[in-house]
Amino acid sequence: MRWFLVLWLFVLSAVSYLDRVNISIASGSIAEVYQLNDVQLGKVFSAMLVGYALFQTVGGRLADRYGPRRVLTGGVVWWGIFTALTTLVPAKAGALLVLIVIRFLLGAGEAVIYPSANQFIARWIPAAERGLANGWIFAGVGAGAGLTPLLITGIMVRYGWRSSFWVCSAIGFAAGLVWFLSARDTPAEHPSVSAAELALIRSGLTQAQPGYDPKALLSWRSVLQSREVRALTLSYFCYGYVAWIFFSWFYRYLAKVRGLDLKASAFYTMLPFLAMLVCCLLGGVINDRLTKWRGPRIGRCALAAFAIAVAGIFIAFGSQVQSARLASVVLAGGAGALYLSQSSFWSVTADLGGASSGSVSGFMNMGAQIGAALTATLTPWIAGRFGWTMSFLVAAVLCLLGAASWLVVDPSQQLKVLRADAGALQIQNPKGISDQPASR
Repeated sequence: MRWFLVLWLFVLSAVSYLDRVNISIASGSIAEVYQLNDVQLGKVFSAMLVGYALFQTVGGRLADRYGPRRVLTGGVVWWGIFTALTTLVPAKAGALLVLIVIRFLLGAGEAVIYPSANQFIARWIPAAERGLANGWIFAGVGAGAGLTPLLITGIMVRYGWRSSFWVCSAIGFAAGLVWFLSARDTPAEHPSVSAAELALIRSGLTQAQPGYDPKALLSWRSVLQSREVRALTLSYFCYGYVAWIFFSWFYRYLAKVRGLDLKASAFYTMLPFLAMLVCCLLGGVINDRLTKWRGPRIGRCALAAFAIAVAGIFIAFGSQVQSARLASVVLAGGAGALYLSQSSFWSVTADLGGASSGSVSGFMNMGAQIGAALTATLTPWIAGRFGWTMSFLVAAVLCLLGAASWLVVDPSQQLKVLRADAGALQIQNPKGISDQPASR
């Protein structure tokens, strides 16, 4: 049963990226309808990412408190609504602002998906299987983003860009309904989990350190003070910046800069996302096997550092290639290498965070989305001033910084709340961090 639910998280992951990337594929039509230039389009792209980033910690805490089943279902419904609302914006004065608000709220709803998935991982998946499980979940990124160019282009050509958004919304509602009906917050609650599977799951969960209270949620101060969390967040910031060049601008780059026609651009835009899909799964397998053989510092941390550094090399080289088609293949190799590290980020935060894995991974993912929002607006600015080659070289340098950040991460440094402190957890309020009682 745990693997069926992992498979369905793969589906939801694909749907979430379908709803994110559809606007970049439809960007030409949207720019024409609303009279937007690339910088204005960048603001629309960034709006979703800003909302996504700002609500990561909220989404993670909600998943910790209320469980991944209800929180993720609510998120799917939310982003399905705002995907559909994108089609209703009239082509009048103020349309840009309305589009920005709608995409911001779409991002806020999507913020729950991966923190909720990581809370599911912490409750359902033995530590020895977390690399592969995360590999499957994030392979949905490649699947969703990879299918988007063909799906959206095909519907756009026949029925217009608005119809493609309605299709995306309907797919999301259907996938969310299946998740709500089939998922449970813990394996003990699920009627289809056998006694043998339940025993296997419990025996493989991360062993807590002495004095650890598994029901208590970490304070935000504990999260912020962790060297590991800070390093992971910095690395994931770099990761997000690089990845979203492919999600936001790659299709437009191939069509506008490299001169490929609509169908060729759609085909070659698929390559990075197919590479992400394959390398997510491959990275998950390597992650678990290396961890079993040499421990998590090698299996999780060294693998991630190596993969991100290799991604930087591919991206730097690909930006120099003259042939548009060869450049697409080389840059796709960079995207694939980047995603070899994906399962490491989420496996380590599940190991570190335990019962608060949603909060810890949400904080880390906030860093990635800040990087993503930055690239959505900064990439066209750099390209306009210095050329598109410089945009990719900036991404390559950030890959090296992201790889170096992994060198200080120790996955064994599990964050914990002592029993004596569990009744007075520190929670974050709008004015800062303070000590207040928290019910359990």
